[in-house]
Amino acid sequence: AEKIFSVLDVKPEIVSPADPAPVNILGEIEFRHVWFAYEEENYILKDVSFVIHPGEKAAFVGATGAGKSTILNLIGRYFDIQKGQILIDGKDVTHTPVEKRNIGMVFQSYELFPHKTILENVILAPLKVQKRTKEDAVSEAKQLLEKVGLLDKCDSFPRQLSGGQKQRVAIVRALMMHPE
Repeated sequence: AEKIFSVLDVKPEIVSPADPAPVNILGEIEFRHVWFAYEEENYILKDVSFVIHPGEKAAFVGATGAGKSTILNLIGRYFDIQKGQILIDGKDVTHTPVEKRNIGMVFQSYELFPHKTILENVILAPLKVQKRTKEDAVSEAKQLLEKVGLLDKCDSFPRQLSGGQKQRVAIVRALMMHPE
């Protein structure tokens, strides 16, 4: 119990500002001379600058440890940078509320609940976070699963899926959260 309470007592390092700027994401993401290190001055990203305009697609390609996932974590503000600036639609992310549901992300590695069906895996978070009815969530999930070719697997369990199919389930999960 002590261990559990010690985890629950941890204060988040990333918090919303006292008077956050309103967020209405249109989709422009800009990194301006961004430097980031998980540990002291061991920088993963060094002076990274780029702009992704609304509607554009971007791919981050590189060797393991090059910073691809780190860039996504910084866009979602799971960490703060040491130097530079990250802007979403021209607003510095440190001046906006910490609201991770605004951005949908699907990472290379993902976890599915092994003892829940594919449908249950997809609707769990939206039911809790968005307070939808189960019927609405199931209806939307089935539509999305049909679009990704997995409707026939909705009563299956994750162990019966290939890696690619599991990733499609993770994509549907992200879309179920209605990210801006």
